[in-house]
Amino acid sequence: MTARPPVEALECMMLERMMLIRAYEETLVDLHGRGRAAGTCTAIGQEASAVGVVAALTPDDLILTNHRSAGHLLARGADPGRMLAEVQGKSGGYCGGKSGSLHISAKELGVVLTSTIVGGELALATGVGLSRSMQGGPGIVVCFFGDGAACEGRFHESLNLAAVWSLPILYVCENNQWQAFVHRKETMTADGVAGHAAAYGIDSAVVDGNDPLAVFDAAAAAVATIRRTGKPFLLEAMTYRLRGHFEPDDQSYVDPGELARWRERDPVILLRRRLERDGLLDAAAATRMEESVRARMEAAAAFAEASPYPAPEELTRDVYA
Repeated sequence: MTARPPVEALECMMLERMMLIRAYEETLVDLHGRGRAAGTCTAIGQEASAVGVVAALTPDDLILTNHRSAGHLLARGADPGRMLAEVQGKSGGYCGGKSGSLHISAKELGVVLTSTIVGGELALATGVGLSRSMQGGPGIVVCFFGDGAACEGRFHESLNLAAVWSLPILYVCENNQWQAFVHRKETMTADGVAGHAAAYGIDSAVVDGNDPLAVFDAAAAAVATIRRTGKPFLLEAMTYRLRGHFEPDDQSYVDPGELARWRERDPVILLRRRLERDGLLDAAAATRMEESVRARMEAAAAFAEASPYPAPEELTRDVYA
């Protein structure tokens, strides 16, 4: 099992990383509003899930993610400047400006792919897991998906193959309650997704996805089980996205009371309050952390703005014929 660092160091690191993810996505929303970036799918409100899981991984582990990928990439250590450049179609981005926000991959970080197809990463995770299993490497595969993807046939196909082939895959369902513009209660009778795992002989756990330390502990235990057994595991993080499905989206279809209740459980605010309450971070230090993150995002935005667009000859590079 991944050894937990001292709580103070771990939670302070998590808060700073969550602040960075929040600031990045808010910057992206602002750029879109000013016509400087295309619309994107944010995961504001889900930062604790991304940070908690990724903190439990090692550099050998590989990640496949979905259209709400910014948190996973930044939690893994991605450069926000290169990410913004990618979203804006600039050559300084991770994929040379060709992926936008919905298909970013970062090989050097072990982020194999981002799939904008709902459940697309689930279909591909088994192949990556089989490769890792056959090569006998030390790492596992982590596949992030949402509750909407759990309503797709490929979710069940992926779990079935992973179980039959004993693949080292950690399936992470970030259950954010909404499937595009439809509430999950309209598409499933069960209260969650984890229960499906038992039918395939896969162990599972459910965790408060707005508590990064709880997510870390649950993910670390799941990762340890996978490394020991070589078998898949399903972790469901119950969380909530505080913005709409896609920018711009006024969330007019969301019950205001539900949204207000989840805003009170904003993971960034809750963790900061807890650290200050427990004396692990004073208000001045928290403010300095916030200012540092803002300065980093200003530098990232400047880098992206200054990055040139790809040259015309790049149009056919990295394209299969």
